[in-house]
Amino acid sequence: MVVIAPDISMGDPVSAEALPRSTVETASVSSDTSLAHTTLDAATVRSTSLRELELGGIIDAYNQVTEKLKVSHERLAHEIGRLRGQLAQKNKELARRERLAALGEMAAGVAHEVRNPLGGILLCATMLEADLKCQPEPHRLARQITGAVRTLESIVGDILAYGGETAPRCRDVSIDELVDEVVELLRCKWEPIGCRLTLDLPEDRLHACVDAMQIQRAVLNVVSNAIDAAGIGGDGNGDGGWVRVAVYVEESAAVVRVSDSGTGVPDSVREKVFNPFFTTKDSGTGLGLAIVHRIVDSHGGRVWLDEGEAGGAVFTLELPIEQAISDIIEENA
Repeated sequence: MVVIAPDISMGDPVSAEALPRSTVETASVSSDTSLAHTTLDAATVRSTSLRELELGGIIDAYNQVTEKLKVSHERLAHEIGRLRGQLAQKNKELARRERLAALGEMAAGVAHEVRNPLGGILLCATMLEADLKCQPEPHRLARQITGAVRTLESIVGDILAYGGETAPRCRDVSIDELVDEVVELLRCKWEPIGCRLTLDLPEDRLHACVDAMQIQRAVLNVVSNAIDAAGIGGDGNGDGGWVRVAVYVEESAAVVRVSDSGTGVPDSVREKVFNPFFTTKDSGTGLGLAIVHRIVDSHGGRVWLDEGEAGGAVFTLELPIEQAISDIIEENA
């Protein structure tokens, strides 16, 4: 028996029923395998894309954290440097305070020993001056002795003021009124030389808890020095230069700023101006600014020297307004 296969070469459509069973099954498996491969490839692509996105997110988060840590580290390093600078400055101030305190105690001890016999010399010189009024030449010599002894007494007084007790007796004081009084006290000094003194006070009263006598002495010393410096910087023809005194509030502190038109303070000696017995004047003990520094320091404040914009010197006294009296006393104990 001869089996004739269907002729499919002519392109006639052939139904599945007309094909052998094995042929139909083979085609079905091949189609299923291709579809499975396509599905698997798409799933693989999606899985890879998700992993890449997750990895990219992790890397971005890591970079952000790293950048934040870098910024935090820089800030921390800056803060550590600032604190180290402050600590070094405080240690320097503490060492200076201890050194000057020891010097002040020694000087005060010597001054006490000198003061008693000096008082006796002054008494005798004054009596001798009175007895020699009728003898011009001896009277002149006696008067010179009296003047020299009074100068020595003034020096001893400055030494005792510097080396003595500086614990302030604080009370509520109007700083602007106090400064105004100092300017009036010094009027006999700045008016005769033609010095132009400008006083800039706040509209409202500026109160602070201070020792009025001590702060008055500190401001008096600074303003008096400014008048002297302005006179040196004047033209000598009735122009005594100018002095500006300003009182204002800055960051919970009462500030007294004194500037002048003098020749200024050379850089080489600027760090020494608050040292005891240092002076650039032909006369004086060199204790004025040292006393100013000690008084302001005992109040928990600061005093410093700057160069003026148009030359001259600018001294700034800064006094805390809200510091409690007990805190000040404890600091100076």
